[in-house]
Amino acid sequence: MTTTTADAPVRRTTYREVLADPRYRLLFLTRTVAIIADSLRITTFSVLVFAGTGSPLLSAVAFGAGFLPQLPGSVLLGSLADRLPPRALIAGGYLLEGAAAIALATAGLPIAASLALVAVVALVTPLFGGASARLTAEWLTGDAYVLGRSLNNMASSGAQLVGLALGGAAVASLGAHRALLVGAGLYLVVSAAVRLGLPDLRPAASATGSVLRSSLRGAGGLLRVPGLRRLLLAQWLPSAFTAGAEGLIVAYAGQRRFAPGSYALLMACLPFGMLLGDLLVGRLLWPATRERLVVPLVALLGLPLLGFAAAPGPWPAAALLLLTGAGFAYGLGLQRVFLDALPADGQGQAFGLVNSGNMTLQGLGPACFGALAALTGSGAAMALAGACTLLTAAWIATWRQSAAGEPG
Repeated sequence: MTTTTADAPVRRTTYREVLADPRYRLLFLTRTVAIIADSLRITTFSVLVFAGTGSPLLSAVAFGAGFLPQLPGSVLLGSLADRLPPRALIAGGYLLEGAAAIALATAGLPIAASLALVAVVALVTPLFGGASARLTAEWLTGDAYVLGRSLNNMASSGAQLVGLALGGAAVASLGAHRALLVGAGLYLVVSAAVRLGLPDLRPAASATGSVLRSSLRGAGGLLRVPGLRRLLLAQWLPSAFTAGAEGLIVAYAGQRRFAPGSYALLMACLPFGMLLGDLLVGRLLWPATRERLVVPLVALLGLPLLGFAAAPGPWPAAALLLLTGAGFAYGLGLQRVFLDALPADGQGQAFGLVNSGNMTLQGLGPACFGALAALTGSGAAMALAGACTLLTAAWIATWRQSAAGEPG
């Protein structure tokens, strides 16, 4: 059996070996298609809201409505990720998202009701996301688990790009309402694929006691463990600060009077850089090297953003954002450590918590730095987001050095 202790070597796995597991391959492919559907739905819904109201604020709220409720949902309902059969939970989650997209496209709901519907779906998203992540951790062990997360990250980046392109093409050719139906169809396909292809597995925990009480107790227990709390923050904060800068790209391009459409190129640089970073770090580096590079990669995430204080032109700005995206590979060096720190019970809730916290803080980041940009300008606010990321890298360095010096 491969050891996963910090001092012993871990065999380097290949992506081919990870994808050879048919159960993981099914989760990987269905999740990738679902992310395409997510990107299509989010952007198309924002277009619909703006077309109906003319309000940039409501359009932004529509964009973030699928992110912000996820953390409360994980805290209040997260224990269900371990208490319900995973196949039914994951397939039901995709089915719910498909039904919501159909309702948004065809029901003629008022804007407030549409936003409420998106928020309700976001509340339960951590449940089937956590269940899926728990299964991945069970089926892939050692370095295979880390590379599985790397594949998920790369697929997420690529799927976001495909979803944005597909959404734009679908809105232009079919209209926003029919474009939402395209997204709904994708959700229904992946729901059926999970229902027909995933084994009928037992829940990880018995369904006893109140869901709310159990969820609150589980989330509180996770957050009270100092080492686990630090690992959660290490995964949340850099992403939140970078999302704050990402949310200002359109404003930066407009204030600098770049050519029309150039903002799309700049926005594509982050996920493309993320894809390249995960590929290089995940495929070429040994596990111990990835873990040693966590702090330098977090620094890479923030350092290029400082360059926006000098108001770079379009191509230098694209290069800076590409480098920033590559820094997201820091997360690969935390995956094994995070998995080892989890308690034996409640892993589905723990994975739901880390993912929902990421989504929620990535929704708050643009709002916070957007408010700051109104005072300082978008370039200066993006640079400050980079400085906050560098401070986070310094904080991670302090406790990682401290942990490395502990005996045993």
